[in-house]
Amino acid sequence: MALLEVNKLSVSFIQYTSGLRQHEVQTIRDLSLSIHAGEIVAVFGSSGSGKSLLAHAILGILPENARMSGTIHYDGNLLDAYRLLALRGKEIALVPQSVNYLDPLMKVGAQVRSTAVGSDPVAVQRSIFKRYRLKDHVDNLYPFQLSGGMARRVLVATAAVSDARLIIADEPTPGMHSDDVAEALHTFKEMADNGSAVLFITHDIEAALRIADRVVVLYAGTTFEIAAAEDFMGNGERLRHPYTKALWQALPQNEFKPNLGVQPQPNNLPTGCLFAPRCASSTQACKESRPEMRDLRAGSVRCIHAS
Repeated sequence: MALLEVNKLSVSFIQYTSGLRQHEVQTIRDLSLSIHAGEIVAVFGSSGSGKSLLAHAILGILPENARMSGTIHYDGNLLDAYRLLALRGKEIALVPQSVNYLDPLMKVGAQVRSTAVGSDPVAVQRSIFKRYRLKDHVDNLYPFQLSGGMARRVLVATAAVSDARLIIADEPTPGMHSDDVAEALHTFKEMADNGSAVLFITHDIEAALRIADRVVVLYAGTTFEIAAAEDFMGNGERLRHPYTKALWQALPQNEFKPNLGVQPQPNNLPTGCLFAPRCASSTQACKESRPEMRDLRAGSVRCIHAS
């Protein structure tokens, strides 16, 4: 049984136009994924694909003007607002994208100690700071006194010292030195090896593939492909969706082939497959209806031509 299961998640926002008229914009649609204990699932996609919104929906921290449908189950039970209050920050931990999640009025050492598990939180905090090359005096600093890279290391440390069963890491490594990125990735791998599930949200597919078991590819707010990490190899012949193959082939160490066009905006989506306007394999059938996710070669894909 999956520890976390997201099924047909949709998220929309109520916005106001001229004349105070309400307008609903759907930013996530029909998004599904699962993650098991001891597994690292990377969620990959370009800016605006819905990665951070997915994290916020799971954690129940969407803004007030958001509307959500679909279901999210944790450990076999529906993850509703009541359960989230009991689990968030304890069994479910967030490594946020923004360093603004650190409490500006609280010294960072105390913030890390507040989530530390064990009989000696001070020793745990000092040990993890040493591991991330944060000097002894850093625990007495406030967030505004940290560099961006230091603040991100503190955020990762906060999750590392917890006993969370599910860690949601939302773009945890931008701005870090390469050594710190490697250490952060090693930490997430350790968490998974110790039985935690790690949802690793990123735009850096190369970093994700260093630790991920599976990769979920998002495009325009929905799931396009779910593949094993080892499928990302060679020229992408084991990948299923044209978009995933294009992303893989665009990397410098591969063909460095540009992916022409842009991701559609939520208020201007094509009627059929969301990728059809950019896809060299698109046919009339692709433009008539949006394909459903289907199982294929030990993965899943949203494309009628994938074989």
